[in-house]
Amino acid sequence: MGLNCSSALKPVRVLLAALMIGGAGSAGAGQQPGPPRAALDSPASMPAAPSDAGRQLAQLFFETIRAERALDPIGALERGDRVDPAHFRLMFKRELAQRRRALNAAALQRLAAIDRGALSEAQRISYDVFRAGQESTAADLSPAIEAMEAVMPFNHFGGFPVEFPGQVAADSAMPLETRADFQLRLALLRALPGVFADAIARFREGMAAGVLEPRVTVRNMIAQIDAVLAEPVGRSPFTSPAGQVPRRFGRAEQQRLALDFSAATRTKVYPAYRALRRFLAEEYLPAARETAGLVDLPGGPRLYRALIARHTTINLDPDAVHQLGLSEVARIQRAMEAVKRELGFAGPLPAFFDAIRTDPRFHPASAAELERGFRSVGKQVSLLAPDYFLHLPRTPLKIVPYASFRARFDAGGSYGQGSADGRQPGIFYFNTYDFKSRFLSGITTLYLHEGVPGHHFQISLAQENAKLPDFQRFSGNTAFDEGWALYAETLGYEMGLYKDPLQHWGTLDDEMLRAMRLVVDTGIHAQGWSRERAIAYMLANSGMGRSDAIAEVERYIANPGQALAYKIGAMTIQRLRAKAEQQLGKRFDIRAFHDAVLSSGALPMPVLEGKIDRWLAAQASALAPAQAPASASAIRARVLATP
Repeated sequence: MGLNCSSALKPVRVLLAALMIGGAGSAGAGQQPGPPRAALDSPASMPAAPSDAGRQLAQLFFETIRAERALDPIGALERGDRVDPAHFRLMFKRELAQRRRALNAAALQRLAAIDRGALSEAQRISYDVFRAGQESTAADLSPAIEAMEAVMPFNHFGGFPVEFPGQVAADSAMPLETRADFQLRLALLRALPGVFADAIARFREGMAAGVLEPRVTVRNMIAQIDAVLAEPVGRSPFTSPAGQVPRRFGRAEQQRLALDFSAATRTKVYPAYRALRRFLAEEYLPAARETAGLVDLPGGPRLYRALIARHTTINLDPDAVHQLGLSEVARIQRAMEAVKRELGFAGPLPAFFDAIRTDPRFHPASAAELERGFRSVGKQVSLLAPDYFLHLPRTPLKIVPYASFRARFDAGGSYGQGSADGRQPGIFYFNTYDFKSRFLSGITTLYLHEGVPGHHFQISLAQENAKLPDFQRFSGNTAFDEGWALYAETLGYEMGLYKDPLQHWGTLDDEMLRAMRLVVDTGIHAQGWSRERAIAYMLANSGMGRSDAIAEVERYIANPGQALAYKIGAMTIQRLRAKAEQQLGKRFDIRAFHDAVLSSGALPMPVLEGKIDRWLAAQASALAPAQAPASASAIRARVLATP
């Protein structure tokens, strides 16, 4: 998300998210990695149906998800499952893709045999989401696409080497409750050398085929590995579980486990990272390509179209997306001209971009000032939310800065989901790296996107809804997840949060970012733009800082197509809302519309459009209004009365 970080995923992680049946998956980005370890669809988790079709569908969901989870070691780490070391060691092996391909084909065959017409409306939506996800997975696993992605197993953006330390640290979601839990964590650390060796073997296959990462992403990976290795063994995330050994284990076992974690880190983990770094620096970097886009790879244009479809859930022509982006950039610039004058600047817009990059009044003087700003906006939005939503999540939201080892490579903010039972809060992360280049003007729009009512509401409301099948509760797709979050930013107008010209400028600047993504992502991967040309375009058309522009462009290089989904998803939701307002007139209720959009989890865009069309038809055909929902004032009173 530029100023807003995504759950942007490298090919392996994206593929695994898609395999959780939610469609062209994102894990996050907001970061929505899938079901927690306690959640797994059972036939009983689907609403009961009088027909055999409903029971067949529920059984298909249960059996497919259970099988997919067994073939999803990265997803298991992200969910906090107890990961079988044997599955962990399969991570970058061909065998894993072969097993997934067979499972996917069987699931599609079984689904085609189920009578969709015999299902309830809710079950038909589940059927459609499942089918869209399986069809997306089939495309991802096609030999031509899988072969290209497999030989670029990760890079610097959301890559496994930089995520793994957090996944096995003491504060990760993976449990540390029993002796077996500690032994399991040690087994994963000891298996890491083999996993990295398999990844190196896949990189070498890519070298032989001419399918390589750009040099900029390789250099970034090397820098990330250096940051991991810079942590002394005793303070590394890998040894941190030793500090969580329960007292009931006894002092002798506490000491033994501390020695075991230290030894595994010193003799297995760090040597594995050093070997990976040595390969990247000495073999891969010299061979890596100077160009940035997929258009320069054999088979690259076909891969790029597949990635666009994966992330947006729609088949789109890259040139058409590029032109859409250019028109949106021009529209937003016209709005910027007016706000620029409100801020007291009479010169041309490009000059104002330069001015706000250096004028101290647009930048925080400290990290604490950033945090105060986010907390202030959070309080305002909490009071206003009942006016816009029938349901509010019970999961709380925390505001915390990124850890220092990852801040340099992350964008301005991101969201980490809480637990389905509401006990573990969602987390809004903000970035304090190079805080003098951050913008105070972006505080409101960033909070609306990552926190409330953006990712936090969308993800929490879905996973708290036990009436949904688990794959709808816990999986997502980038167009819905990020489209909703970008749409949520626009609610700041109705909430009165952009009456301040500074914050109004911030949301326009952030919207400009998403419009520029349509231009720059397609420019890089379909039209051969260089990294430098892309950075220059973003600096010329927005007020973002240079460090943000560099991070954004390097993200698009690393994760093609993902950044397109924000604007495509948001424009779809905005179009559906406009349709609802036009058809319902005075009967339009913004809270009911938002409920219709969010109540089935993250839907592929075609499935969402079909659902809203049916919802509108039902609203129009109602002879009398249904029982009125609780008023906004009544909901607000309940919220304020909560301790």
